Amino acid sequence: MIRHLATAFVLLASAPLAAQSISEQPHTRAELIAESRSPAPGKPLTVGIQLTPRQGWHTYWINPGDAGAPTRAAWTLPEGTPTPAELSYPVPGTLIVSGLMNYVYEKTNVLLTEVAVPADLAGGKPYPVSVKVDWLVCSLEQCVPESAELTLPLTTGSGAADPEMGFRVANARNALPRTVDWPARWSATKTGQGVSRVAIAVPVGSIDKVRSAYFYPLQDGVIGYAAPQSVTRSGDMLRIETDAADPGPSGTVTGLLRITREGDSHDYGFTISANAGAVPQPGASLTTAAPQGAGPGLPLILLGAVLGGVLLNIMPCVFPILSLKALALAKGNVDAAVARRDAVAYAAGVILVCAALGGLVLVLRAAGAQVGWAFQLQDPRVIAGLLLLMTAIALNLAGLFEINLTSGNLGQDAVAKGGALGSFATGALAAFVATPCTGPFMAGALGASLVLPPVQAVSVFAGLGFGLALPFLLVGFVPALRKRLPRPGAWMTRFKAILSIPMFLTVLALAWVLGRQAGVEGLTAGLAGALALGLLLWWVGQRQHAGGTAWIQAAAAAAVVALAIATLPIGAPAEAAGTSAPAGLSAQRFSPARLAALRAEGRPVFLYMTADWCLTCKVNEKGAMADARVASAFKAKGIAVLEGDWTRGDPTISDWLAREGRAGVPVYVFYSSDGKSRELSQLLTVSELLAL
Repeated sequence: MIRHLATAFVLLASAPLAAQSISEQPHTRAELIAESRSPAPGKPLTVGIQLTPRQGWHTYWINPGDAGAPTRAAWTLPEGTPTPAELSYPVPGTLIVSGLMNYVYEKTNVLLTEVAVPADLAGGKPYPVSVKVDWLVCSLEQCVPESAELTLPLTTGSGAADPEMGFRVANARNALPRTVDWPARWSATKTGQGVSRVAIAVPVGSIDKVRSAYFYPLQDGVIGYAAPQSVTRSGDMLRIETDAADPGPSGTVTGLLRITREGDSHDYGFTISANAGAVPQPGASLTTAAPQGAGPGLPLILLGAVLGGVLLNIMPCVFPILSLKALALAKGNVDAAVARRDAVAYAAGVILVCAALGGLVLVLRAAGAQVGWAFQLQDPRVIAGLLLLMTAIALNLAGLFEINLTSGNLGQDAVAKGGALGSFATGALAAFVATPCTGPFMAGALGASLVLPPVQAVSVFAGLGFGLALPFLLVGFVPALRKRLPRPGAWMTRFKAILSIPMFLTVLALAWVLGRQAGVEGLTAGLAGALALGLLLWWVGQRQHAGGTAWIQAAAAAAVVALAIATLPIGAPAEAAGTSAPAGLSAQRFSPARLAALRAEGRPVFLYMTADWCLTCKVNEKGAMADARVASAFKAKGIAVLEGDWTRGDPTISDWLAREGRAGVPVYVFYSSDGKSRELSQLLTVSELLAL
């Protein structure tokens, strides 16, 4: 599945480029080469696509492994020339990133094919060969789709080999695996733990002094890519055993066998086909080269997501929700089974919403959109909807009306219990309103999730939800914690009113964001909706106090009004010329060209990505970044400040975040005058900024 998504990402995100034989991309150098500059009519011409990734980056084999995408080529050839065969790949290397096996090229690699030059062409005629190449290039932290349109101007002639390009094509041909007809066999067994194993036996004949071997399957679902391979030899038979994938091998298994011989500095590659059959028992062990590994493992990434989720509970729009749910369990001696039920339902709502939002991010990115975590808050209509929702919650906490799913009366059971369904909805709400920022521990985890296969990536977002739900889960499942909660009393009404204060502040912040996103007209529409909703809820509260039940119809009408206002078309405000950074920093608007120009001048640069709906961003901008000592130090050191505002979405910033492997904001990066860069923490301190 990841291969299909990554391939779609490459094809959809790539943009057409000017045609030339060499293309310098940000992370790869691509070149089109041919064995001859004067191809002979009626004879095949070998051409190659040479990809050279930058240091620390890699491209992929035809089967990329657990993640990645193969290189795609679309040829444009003179009339009468048949479409060339599929590209032939050299022997790849192995690279484990976050526990996932990748089949990669970390150095120059040439992908070859043959062009059948028509026999009826006259000599001395132009014969241009063009190709559009799309490939995925990755580092240990991020993946970037790149594309190039390459054209090699040739002229029909004698077919003599070109002294320079012909030499490179010959070397590339020697690097290709050799197709052999060795009668290889495979068999599948199951261990006592029920884990399926696959063994492949290959008669390697006269190849002696085999030091190590490795098998690369061409088909998906044959072997576990990251599982270690045990290699033994008995006579002329080489035996490779490893874990099976799901569904496991069937029919003919094809793949590439890489062999390293003692005393040789290069590997040998053989394309083999194996049929089901008897496989001998293991023989003498070989020293199989272990795949190269890099990057944090999935458990550490999940831990970062869980810790980040736990910290989200202190956000002013989440803490009141968590507090009310916890106090609901303390009221009325709630049965232990009911407490556990509500805790599980609350956690389910949180985890499902986080996983769904994360999955939507992955789907949109696979389709070519550069979006990140909390992307939905870049739409003013979403902000308007949240404004109305937070207004209703704040008025509820202030006592204007009560939410009670069983009756319209104001009574002791009205403290936001609502059963399992109510707990689930509360958890979903908590998850949705907690998305505006990536906090400590979350940045790396969510960034890494964008280059993981879909199942692992969604598990990271689910881990974030688990962390967000963890405090209430502990209260629900640990009786000792519930006993430590304050006893019910009149103070709970006062506490609810106090909790309405951070919710009203959230409403105020959302109104400010709406004004920044949609201008005066959008802000006016949002405030009008909040006023109308407040009046309707006041009438609902009056009906509740009087013992009536007509408030149900009023609440439905309020929901309809709120929905209508939230979906009104809201225009964008005029583009601001400046920035929202503290005045003392003299910040400029971010652009890749401006960043490159400042770095070319040798100036140190402090770059930060922000958004108006990001709480952590605003805390930093009103706190450490606004300190007069920081402004003085930046001025004395000549540090330029660039601000990237992601409030309404910006393709340039989205692309930068994707290339840096970050899922959202805030991001703070310092580029020193010596050309080096380092990322700062997400909760900035004055001392950290003064040390730059």
